Amino acid sequence: MRAIWKGAVSFGLVNVPVKLYSATESHDVSFRQVHAKDGGRIKYQRVCSIDGEEVAYADIAKGYETEDGEMVILSDDDLAELPLTSSREIAVEKFVPTDQIDPMLFEKSYYLEPEKAGAKPYALLRQALLDADRMAVVTVALRQRTSVAVLRVRDDVIVMQTMMWPDEIRKPDFNIDGGEVKDSEVKMANMLVETLAGDFVPDDFEDDYAEAVEALVKAKIEGGEVKRTATSTKSSGEVVDLLAALQRSVDAAKTARGEDDASADKKPAAKKTAAKKAPAKKAPAKKTAVKKTPAKKTAAKKTPAKKAS
Repeated sequence: MRAIWKGAVSFGLVNVPVKLYSATESHDVSFRQVHAKDGGRIKYQRVCSIDGEEVAYADIAKGYETEDGEMVILSDDDLAELPLTSSREIAVEKFVPTDQIDPMLFEKSYYLEPEKAGAKPYALLRQALLDADRMAVVTVALRQRTSVAVLRVRDDVIVMQTMMWPDEIRKPDFNIDGGEVKDSEVKMANMLVETLAGDFVPDDFEDDYAEAVEALVKAKIEGGEVKRTATSTKSSGEVVDLLAALQRSVDAAKTARGEDDASADKKPAAKKTAAKKAPAKKAPAKKTAVKKTPAKKTAAKKTPAKKAS
């Protein structure tokens, strides 16, 4: 990894010289727009919407559009007067309980590596965060703009996560009325949660889409035949009996995990039949025992509870 920033973490009278590294990278599949006839790349011209003429880079300026559609042009001199900062300090403002920060505020993650002279204070800060079970709220200047971030410990490394400003989080403008929920439905939903309970293992989840695209491109390159595979897992129609749907989800999850249906004698025959048929549709369940998570995910996705409303 290549350091993208150097500075120091300061808390109280302690300074920790550190290097900053991007902790994440995107593996999203990207496509190019090309001419279907010959594969040529599609180019776009910078054209003015008023006179229709192409504009050179030297003539392009920054503009701020107001709510009424007016355009305010900002020059380099205007931008130079803005309150920017180039401080190389990550200043700790306070230490807060970890459960007080909504994960929705988190934006981008960075690893902090101590310089040689800062190894000991780095270890001190790391241990203090672990012992207190708190995160450090900090202010930091990245790309000449001050941001709010938090410091926390992950795998013995201090991670800095920048945060969005509170006014950047949108509030939902809709109401949810699910109607009256029966006690029997709640019990069955709780049973489903317990059946699918487990620890989060990131390696259990794979980007099937990216792998499929790579296989498709490889087949194209090698001149092989490209075959389509069925991918539709959605069902149509409204689910009327929420309790029965939850019961089937529990049965399917237990069957997928190879567990005996202890409550089989308590359910009508129609429900037991539905539970037995459910795994037959899950071709991915033939994977090794370690890879049974996709089968569990499929069962969870098919839970029609969301359609009851």
